[in-house]
Formats: sequence, structure tokens, C-alpha cells
Amino acid sequence: MKEDQRFPITQWSVVIAAQGAKSPNARQALERLFETYWFPVYAFIRSRTANTGDAEDLTQGFFMSLFEHCSLDPLRPELGRFRAFLLASAKHYMSAEHARGRAQKRGGGQALLPLDFVSADQRYRFETSRQENPDAQFERQWALAAFEAAAEKLRRQFATEGKAIHFEAFRPFLIPGEEPKPHAELAAALEMTEAAAKVAIHRARRRFGRLLRDEIAQTVAASGTGADKRAIEDEVRYLFRLLSP
Repeated sequence: MKEDQRFPITQWSVVIAAQGAKSPNARQALERLFETYWFPVYAFIRSRTANTGDAEDLTQGFFMSLFEHCSLDPLRPELGRFRAFLLASAKHYMSAEHARGRAQKRGGGQALLPLDFVSADQRYRFETSRQENPDAQFERQWALAAFEAAAEKLRRQFATEGKAIHFEAFRPFLIPGEEPKPHAELAAALEMTEAAAKVAIHRARRRFGRLLRDEIAQTVAASGTGADKRAIEDEVRYLFRLLSP
């Protein structure tokens, strides 16, 4: 099934428009966004929680609370980016749970989101730093999630074209912070000329850029004006800076 058929409505603007109502379209949009961007929230909560199990319970409880309590209603214009909304909401949720002196127990019996906690804590220990500010960790993990989502879509496109090996070779050229092989070495591995390899990398980057912008468009509130494109480009530049060495 094609991506656009599975998730015909995934814009953050749809979620904002559904404030005050439990719209099926808004819930679908939220579920899609939560499944992509849950780990930055987990990492933020884990940085403020000593126990791994409590961090998992609180993460599930946080996302379920957004569904159950119409938590989109107080959304303000300055939180028009989905990442800003989630971080602000997570902070509020953690403060409320701390005041109650308890952890939310795995969604209170509600259907849970399919969050992969199996390797979450190992990933948290590997990808985050104790010295890094939790807010900064959240922002960097958000950038990684956006890039990984776009990269996964491109990987599937290459696989459909019978070029899965090419994608794996090009991947380090797409995501900031990764170390690509020299063009000559990559060309030899793919049995291409170096010139052809450079052209293929350039095309892969362009395709990745389009997918990344599509991904980011889902997390930035749309106003229906030319400001949308500027907002997306600003977000792209910001996320690149977060991941650049």
C-alpha cells in the first residue's frame, strides 16, 4: 500500500484545525506523527527519570493523555511547530506527574501506541550525553527522527527500483554527521565511473531533500500562504545545524 494511501491526511495543520474535537482525521495524523517522533520525547523523559520502566510508562501515558484530554486546545501560535508543542506538552505533563508523585501506568488500560521500547534505553545511552541539556537532546533527537523518516522513504524507493545497495552506499552523503567513503572507492564498489557516482549521489541528495521537506511539512503549521515554504526552509536549515559536526 502506498504511503499516501495509508496516511492521506498527515499535516500538523489538520491537528491544529481539530482543536476542541476528537476528529478521526486528527487522530490519524497524530498517530502518524507520534510513531515517527516518539523517541525524542522518550529521551527527554528518560533524562529526567531514574528508572527505565518509569520512563516507558510516562512516555506511553503522555501520548495517551494527548488523545484523551483534548490537549491540543491550548496550542498557541508560537508553538506552531509540532516539535515545540510536544516539548512544551511533555514538560507540563512531567510537572503534573511529579506533583502527583506517581508514574502513569502504561496508558491506564487504553490501547497503546506501538512504541519500540525494547532497544529504547540502549539507544538513549548510546545517542545522548549526560552533559547535554535535556532540551538540546530533544531537539537533536527530533532532527535525527526527521532525517531517518525521510531516509527510510528513500530506501524503500531505491529498493523498489532494485537499487537497495546503491541507497546504502549513498546514505552517508545524505545525513549530516555521517562519514561517506571517497567517491572513487564508492564508484569502484558499485562498478561505476567516479563521474557517474558523483551524478548519482547528487540525484540521491535531491530526492532526499524533497522527501525531507515533505516530512517537515507534516510538522509545521500551514497557513495557506507563501510563508509556509519559508517556514519549512527555516526548519530544514535548523535541523541541519543540529546534526552538523
